[in-house]
Amino acid sequence: MSRPRTLRELKASGHRPRSVKDELRANLIARLRAGAPLFPGVVGYEHTVQPQIVNAILSRHDFGQAKTRILRSLVQFLDEWIPAIEGCPLHSDPFQPLTHHARVLLEARGDDTPIEWIGREVRYQEKLATPDVTIGDLIGDIDPIKAATLRLDYSDERVIHYGIIPRTNRGIFAINELPDLQPRIQVGLLNILEEKDFQIRGFPVRMPLDVLVVFSANPEDYTNRGNIITPLRDRINSQITTHYPLTREHGIAITEQESWLERDSGVEVVVPEFMRELVEEVAIQARKSEYVDQNSGVSARLPIALIENLVSNAERRGLLTGEKKVWTRVCDLQQAVSAVSGKVELVLEGEQEGAMNVARALLGRGVKAMFAERFPDAYKPKRGRGRSAAAPPTAEGEELATSEYRPILEWFASGNHVSISDDMPQAEYARQLGTVKGLDRLTAKHLATASPEEAAVAMELVLEGLHQNSILSRERTDSGTTAYKDMLKSMLSGFGAED
Repeated sequence: MSRPRTLRELKASGHRPRSVKDELRANLIARLRAGAPLFPGVVGYEHTVQPQIVNAILSRHDFGQAKTRILRSLVQFLDEWIPAIEGCPLHSDPFQPLTHHARVLLEARGDDTPIEWIGREVRYQEKLATPDVTIGDLIGDIDPIKAATLRLDYSDERVIHYGIIPRTNRGIFAINELPDLQPRIQVGLLNILEEKDFQIRGFPVRMPLDVLVVFSANPEDYTNRGNIITPLRDRINSQITTHYPLTREHGIAITEQESWLERDSGVEVVVPEFMRELVEEVAIQARKSEYVDQNSGVSARLPIALIENLVSNAERRGLLTGEKKVWTRVCDLQQAVSAVSGKVELVLEGEQEGAMNVARALLGRGVKAMFAERFPDAYKPKRGRGRSAAAPPTAEGEELATSEYRPILEWFASGNHVSISDDMPQAEYARQLGTVKGLDRLTAKHLATASPEEAAVAMELVLEGLHQNSILSRERTDSGTTAYKDMLKSMLSGFGAED
């Protein structure tokens, strides 16, 4: 169906103008009544954050603290098309002209005023609040060249070069990382939020803007990187607080949605499900770590970057070995560690340990948590006394859970060891792990795998889990080889070397 092209046709169609907030509210109500999904692609916020956003829209509030993906999804609640006076930089409503251009055109053409239709995607704009953002960027400034060329006074609105907020009139404007915006610039937003009008360099320009203003920020960063001035905070009607994924499954879904895993190199990389869980567990451990500054937080970008590096290392192996299909390994994580070290802010103790050491420790904690969840406790309590899997055995109270691990540990105690690496072909990798007596049976019993190749990766996870529980020793060489050995023999050989 063709849309009206003139004001006369628009009036005849029965069109009635409404504000952006009324528009959002009406379309949201329709979506709620239809039972349609509200924020497709936003995972884990269905019962926590989404109700807060819905309430803010129903209340016609400007709001803050929502994350960027949620903010961008608000555009779906706008009308698909809206009419505007043709050529107006602020998308003036034909029934409510804002600019000099719109008023003159409407006065000259009347009902024959040409109409253009603005799509909803154009009506969302955002700005990252870097310290160099100016009032001119956001609201506008006087253009002296235009004033001189047109021989106009600075008080004439025609000499204004409009900023991004007025140009988002009849739409949604988002400011990301609000605390980074300088306080003097935040002051310039007060009238926009309260009165919906603005001034340029002291000249009153009363233009009643129709715009929904939303903000994103990390509340914990206020004292570290900036601050939201109190008057501005008071004018943000609804503050929406987001959170980390509440479950590992939600985290995996977000990581899978946002990460780039489908490559075009000719090498197919398979990521076993338990490896996806391990990647997410590393982020969970980072959010608990005493070495990581929890005020700055650990964002979902950590597991996204980690799994991308994990896949890249496996892809690299396939290109080197000529294999067309490869599986990610636990040892691949050691080459992906830069994705962790670059995504966490450390406290003093962490800085003393070193970023790479902390990152490797977080990988180890992730393996340890996964191992404890999927496999039996490496230590079996005696005499009714319990303990955690992390602690070593004691002569009085506990012994190794020999029924599960004895064949493996006896194999290592006999002087055997296993060496693997991240660039080893799949067949050799599986053969090396398969030499460990009892390892394949233990793994198959406690961890379901989809293929023999996945089973080999699971066997490596068991060995690394035993190492993280201080039952096996692990040595890494500069060439990238990882060797698992008996803990006691390694300790005794170390003493011999010292002597």
